[in-house]
Amino acid sequence: MEELKQKITDTLKNDLLSIYKLPETEITKELELLTEAFNWVDKYHSTQKRASGESYSFHPLRVALATCQLHLGTNATIAALLHDTIEDCQVDENAIKQTFGSEVVFMVNGLTKISKLNCQNLSPELAEAENLRNMILAMAKDIRVIIIKLLDRLDNVKTLWALDPAKRLRIASETIDIFAPLAYRLGLTSVGAQLEDYAFPYADPEAYKLTKRILGHRQKELEQYLAKLLPFIENQLKNHNIQIIDIKSRVKHLYSIWRKLQKENMDIDRIYDLVALRIIVPNEESCYGALGVIHQLWKPMPGRFKDYIALPKPNGYRSLHTTVFTEHNRMVEIQIRTQQMDEEAERGVAAWWVYGILKNTPIYKQRKKFIIPKKFHWVNQLAQWQRSFSSGTDFVNSLKTDFFKDRIFALTPKGDIIDLPANATPVDFAYQLHTELGHKTKGAKVNGQIVPLNYHLQSGEIVEILTKKDLKPSSSWLEFVVMADTKKAILKQLKKSGLKNPYQKPKLNIRLEIWITDKPGVLEQIIKIISKLKINILENKGVKYQHKSLLTFDLRLPHPESLTTLTQKLKSIKEIREIKID
Repeated sequence: MEELKQKITDTLKNDLLSIYKLPETEITKELELLTEAFNWVDKYHSTQKRASGESYSFHPLRVALATCQLHLGTNATIAALLHDTIEDCQVDENAIKQTFGSEVVFMVNGLTKISKLNCQNLSPELAEAENLRNMILAMAKDIRVIIIKLLDRLDNVKTLWALDPAKRLRIASETIDIFAPLAYRLGLTSVGAQLEDYAFPYADPEAYKLTKRILGHRQKELEQYLAKLLPFIENQLKNHNIQIIDIKSRVKHLYSIWRKLQKENMDIDRIYDLVALRIIVPNEESCYGALGVIHQLWKPMPGRFKDYIALPKPNGYRSLHTTVFTEHNRMVEIQIRTQQMDEEAERGVAAWWVYGILKNTPIYKQRKKFIIPKKFHWVNQLAQWQRSFSSGTDFVNSLKTDFFKDRIFALTPKGDIIDLPANATPVDFAYQLHTELGHKTKGAKVNGQIVPLNYHLQSGEIVEILTKKDLKPSSSWLEFVVMADTKKAILKQLKKSGLKNPYQKPKLNIRLEIWITDKPGVLEQIIKIISKLKINILENKGVKYQHKSLLTFDLRLPHPESLTTLTQKLKSIKEIREIKID
């Protein structure tokens, strides 16, 4: 425990000196506050035990260290240390305010769950949904609240094994559905990947075992191959006078492989970014120089080159991505970036928060167009949007659809990037720009070509919305738009126009519950049937009960008739005992 405290102290002291550039007298005061926060941890948590049997004090210390390592400063580190004191120890928030200031108490309050009194009549799921709404509101005012919460959740999911099965499943599912996607949208990719991989075995044990089996010995083989490839690339780049700061390699993390397997008919050979190399070079010029060398060495895969330096993602992410065919026709994804780009990619929104604090520095002037709220405007949008939902559950369900699914980045003719969920249409795009623009949409051009309004936009496409004065939305749009707030805006305008019976689209989203006898390969068979019918798997989970399992699939059908074909084919699997459709 003392070792953790020392690491936090050393990290914070170094940041205050080298990043925040505070004078020695100020640093001394900040470290005195940190020491007092350590005393509070000892006072309020030393007698508590976690479900794992470990002293509770270790948890806030680990969360504080992770917070500190993102360079978020003294107040955020102290808030991480005290994040459970109001909720678990009934510490008066005024006492925190008097000792550590209003900024710390705001963050601690943002991290505190709604009181047991307020949620005593709510199910755990409903209570957690309301907690999330509270946190979103706090996040809009101070982004550090959600960063600390993500680090808190990451530390907690590492000991899911110690919880009872029902609680374990709920927390694991919530982690994959909400917290990991939120981490990704905030640019905290490493945190998101870890959240998924720690939760995966408990959220869907059958899928976890299947993914491990499919990956099998291939992981070790790929790691050995990358170890040989690294020095070869390094020598080639040096021969072309390209300086290298670092080269890193990785095999795609397990949950990400599972998601790709579902899209690729469970064929691991169709996952092109299973292995990746990251090359860190001194400057942008070297990025493009290194790319040229790589493409001289190996043939690039068509359609897999992405220039996120010339056109950064909405969260500010910059890098060059390419996939090449190396020896023996192995496909390897290669990412090329500078050290600053790499640090921003690893720390995400935390890096932008620090830039915002350092307003008088050259790095701020260089990167100010990416500072919050410019590139994370959706955080404020999310806080406003949640107010339109009557319940926390409706809000969370819409979050999964509109904010946390796979994303695409389309452009306006002026070059503004619009962040949308996958399969978004020009109508969704128009409503994201302005509600009135959406209402008056009569057509759309993508890359200069007229497209139907139900066209699925792709990343990088330039979208021009064609309008007509006094036009009103069509009820048929409800058949193909994907965003919840787009549907709300259309329905509101239709009702305002006096349309009593808006278009009712066929039910294409269904929930399939399948009871199976446990046997290796059954899940794989089911997913292959679903994939061959071109049915989109939105989500799936599995729960084991003794010698049988319940598999739950949320599916989107290409057309209503495909449901009949699906059930007929599933009934041919003898291990399936029961099928329920909702």
